[in-house]
Amino acid sequence: MPADPRRDALLAWLATCPGGIRTSPESLRAASADASFRRYFRIDARPLDAGAADATLIVMDAPPDKEDVGRFFDVASVLRAAGLSVPRVLAVDRAAGLMLLSDLGSTTYLDALSRAREQGDHARCDALMRDALAALVRLQRAEADWPAYDAARLQAEMELFPAWYVSRHLQAELSPAEQQGLRRVMDALLRNVLAQPVVPVHRDYHSRNLMLLAEGAECGNPGVLDFQDAVRGPITYDLVSLLRDAYIAWPEPQQIDWAVRYWELARRAGLAVQADFGEFYRDFEWMGLQRQLKVLGIFARLYHRDGKSQYLDDMPQVLGYARAVAARYDEFAPLLRLLDRLHGVAHGHAYTF
Repeated sequence: MPADPRRDALLAWLATCPGGIRTSPESLRAASADASFRRYFRIDARPLDAGAADATLIVMDAPPDKEDVGRFFDVASVLRAAGLSVPRVLAVDRAAGLMLLSDLGSTTYLDALSRAREQGDHARCDALMRDALAALVRLQRAEADWPAYDAARLQAEMELFPAWYVSRHLQAELSPAEQQGLRRVMDALLRNVLAQPVVPVHRDYHSRNLMLLAEGAECGNPGVLDFQDAVRGPITYDLVSLLRDAYIAWPEPQQIDWAVRYWELARRAGLAVQADFGEFYRDFEWMGLQRQLKVLGIFARLYHRDGKSQYLDDMPQVLGYARAVAARYDEFAPLLRLLDRLHGVAHGHAYTF
């Protein structure tokens, strides 16, 4: 096997029985892929009580020069206090970037929803998604002193689209007029999302970061992962992540149905959603377009910079979301024209007499 100093350090740490927990080093195996520098392993734990059953735990490897396990610990505490199912931190070495966590299982919402849909079990899909919507409302009501999802961060995310998706991935150049048009679109998006009510935001609240839990779980479905980049920002952001997921698509009538159900839950919970659902849904779509431009840029960067080609398969779905919103609002006409040119989409002319 190739040299892996981080894995060696991880095994050496586990050998010290952090948190008083004994593990079986030979059982260490990969638990999940991640778009960041973090790695997750699953390992069998040896119970101190000879009569107890074995358990599996998760080991997080987060290189300290690139990631901060302390941030994970802090956000997990906030979410657990808000009533969400998140991993328990059993042991941590912040300086080494190592953490031992409880295991929420190996069935993601993506797995569970895909299986239910293949079986035609719409009621199961609806129940899981309603659980996710209720958990989202609890998250948004959390007492969280997190960084602001401010204009600079939102703008930097959108800039990934021309830099990585257009220039690097498509090998295309924008004309001065296209640059100006894209700038107008980004400015309009920025004004809208910054005017939205501010709540705690997970930032990646989607089917690959939500887990199907075993019956009797303390806080119920879903288990929530990958929350260490949480911020305070626009109220529609996480709802967009969930309903316009890059990894599983739902018909728009279904998206609207779940959006209405979230909106009703949020109003009852005292969250500052708009009184008119039409205005709320417009904000949802505009927030979605900001996120979709970012995601196209990130997926391109993951491929070209990090060699993670699996995200290329998810680009068409994200692009489809972006095109649909760009076609629906006059403010985004410059973006739609740009996407048409980049992807060779031709439109015929219609005449009205």
